[in-house]
Order: sequence, then structure tokens, then C-alpha cells
Amino acid sequence: MPALPAQMILPLFVPADRPDRVTKAASTGADAIIVDLEDAVAPGARAAARAGLAEALAGINCPIILRINAAGTQWHKSDLAAAATLPLTAVMLAKAEDGEACAYVARAAGVPVIALVETARGIANLNGIATASARLAFGSIDYAADLGMCHTRASLASARSALVLAARLAGQPAPLDGVTTPLRDAALIEDDCRHAVEMGLGGKLIIHPAQLEAARRGFAPSVDELEWAARVLEAAKGGAAVQMDGAMIDAPVIARAKALIARAKPVA
Repeated sequence: MPALPAQMILPLFVPADRPDRVTKAASTGADAIIVDLEDAVAPGARAAARAGLAEALAGINCPIILRINAAGTQWHKSDLAAAATLPLTAVMLAKAEDGEACAYVARAAGVPVIALVETARGIANLNGIATASARLAFGSIDYAADLGMCHTRASLASARSALVLAARLAGQPAPLDGVTTPLRDAALIEDDCRHAVEMGLGGKLIIHPAQLEAARRGFAPSVDELEWAARVLEAAKGGAAVQMDGAMIDAPVIARAKALIARAKPVA
């Protein structure tokens, strides 16, 4: 089964029942489009949206992810049957709660699965989910609602850390963070992305093209960070541990410097 693209930082949601928006979304510069058959489409419109996907996706030249409804819902089997016929890069399973469901979706669709973890049960079963999927993503708003808690950085910190740890143990890319709901608050979007980087997340789910520019800035290293990384790599050329600015430069510091440089490279 093919792997996901090496760098998929900012995938953009688009409703599956709006083929005009699918075409526009594909030209925004997002790393992928997530064609949504779940929350973005009214329940009564999902069958028609599903039936129109082949035509809507024809000629799209960027990675395509299809978000399908959760296992056990009345739409899941039909979504999965449609996914197997479409030119997809991956399927995103809404409300992923166990590894068996993820593995089944991957087999049935024939493409990698991004597990969207949105519930307490999903967090509790993260290790199995991560083993059976290609990447984790965080549905933070649904998760907060499931637990009856506020959607704040403090309240979500433990879940974000759990996702990052499970992804690392499974050898996955770092998870995708949940959405920022304000569409045009550039300062908030950029800051949310910087917080995601701080927590070890590797990307963010985007819900409007207007969010992309600020999100790119948030995931890019700062000028100061890049200058520091370049100095570290220069100082470490000899191969032995050395001091720089009164601090020791050894293997973990060098690894961080290399990671910063890699983050600065444009997405292919």
C-alpha cells in the first residue's frame, strides 16, 4: 500500500457536496484537500454528495483525502465503498476509536488511513489506532465536547501529548492538530500553529483558504531559530561535543538544529 506524502502539513477541508469548491480548494496551495462526507455535509445530502465524487475529483492534481463517516454510522459502509473507487491519497476515518476499524478501512479502501481521534475512547486506544493507521489527526473540538471541558490549550495538552507519543512509538509522522475556528484571525492562527510545533505536532487541519498563509508562518522556523541552527551545525562539524554560547552542543542539540533546517524547506 502506498505511503502518505512525506510532508503533509496543512490539508484543507472542503465539503463533498460542493464540487465547485473542490476545484478551488485544489488550487489554493494547500498540501492536500480533505473532501468531507461527514460534518460538512447535511445527513440528507450525503448520498448525493457521495454519488457526485467521481466527477468532482476528476482532474484534481493535488493529494486528495476523503473524510468518511465513523464506523457504526449508517453512512460508513457506503462511504467506504465509494472510497475504493476514487483516486485518493488517503481516507480520513472520523471518530476513530480502535485499531481494528482503521485496519478494516485501509484494506477496504486500498489507501492509507488517517485516524481522526475525537473522543475519550479514541485517546484511550491510541496505541492500537496508531499501529493500524498511517497518521493521527486530532479532532480537538469534538474531543472537548465529548469530555465536557473547555477547548483551551491547557485542557487539551494531555491529549495532544498522548497523540504525539503514540505516533512516535508507531513510527508515524507527527500528528495533525485540530482546527482553529476563527477564519481570518491571522495572529491567532499563527500562534496556534506555533503552539502545535511546541507540542510536537507536525501539521494542522485547515478549514478555510484564508487560514493558509498564517498557518504556514506558524509552522516555519523563525529567523532567529534558523540562525541558531546554522551556527550549531557549523560548530558541530568536528563531530565532538562542543560549547556554543555557554551551552553544550551534543547529539540531541544537533538533531534539533537539523529538524529546524528541514522545516524551513518548501513542501514538495
